[in-house]
Amino acid sequence: MNTILNVIKARELHRGDRIGWLRAAVLGANDGVLSTASLIAGVAAAHVAPRNILVAGIAGLVAGAMSMAAGEYVSVSSQADTERADIDLERKELAEDETGEKAELAAIYVKRGLTAPLAAEVAVQLMAHDALGAHSRDELGFSEALKARPIQAALASAATFAIGAAFPLFVAIISPVPWVIPTVIVCSLVFLAVLGGVAARVGGASTVAGAIRVTFWGALAMGLTAGVGALFGTAV
Repeated sequence: MNTILNVIKARELHRGDRIGWLRAAVLGANDGVLSTASLIAGVAAAHVAPRNILVAGIAGLVAGAMSMAAGEYVSVSSQADTERADIDLERKELAEDETGEKAELAAIYVKRGLTAPLAAEVAVQLMAHDALGAHSRDELGFSEALKARPIQAALASAATFAIGAAFPLFVAIISPVPWVIPTVIVCSLVFLAVLGGVAARVGGASTVAGAIRVTFWGALAMGLTAGVGALFGTAV
């Protein structure tokens, strides 16, 4: 039996176990490129000194990375707290009414297409093996692949934000002052397209669709920010 399961596992390549870190990493890198490039474009459009553009970019990188880390940690921690509370409640219900919990689990399997006798037998066997695990998975919808991991999400988001933000910042440093805005925007859009395509590829989605989606919103954000900077003539 174990040999059969190993063969099946080797044949199938699922991406569900990547969801947690992939979401945080893609969000961090995308936000790093987009927010920093938009910030640089807005500040440069306000006709400030080159040094101020550099300072704004570095400040945006540091503040953004810390903000992403804190935001991911807090939000994913809240998810983890909810998961633990639901599992604790399920553990209590199993201790107080095991028969009722078996019937509840069997009813779930009936809704999924099993006959009532088979559903009852499956519920009995699964609960004999791991009652809490069966209810966590099939009643609550929790799984190891989708488990909330606050530290992993925070680190992935902060690191990828910093990496993404470093790209438009570097482009701004090496670009001639009159060409900072178009150079940063064009290079950042190219990078966003590559990032969107790679992220979609890793997640098993359409590479082209992922690239177009990210590039469109990136162009919109940078264009609006540069417009605000040019309109008001102040750092954005």
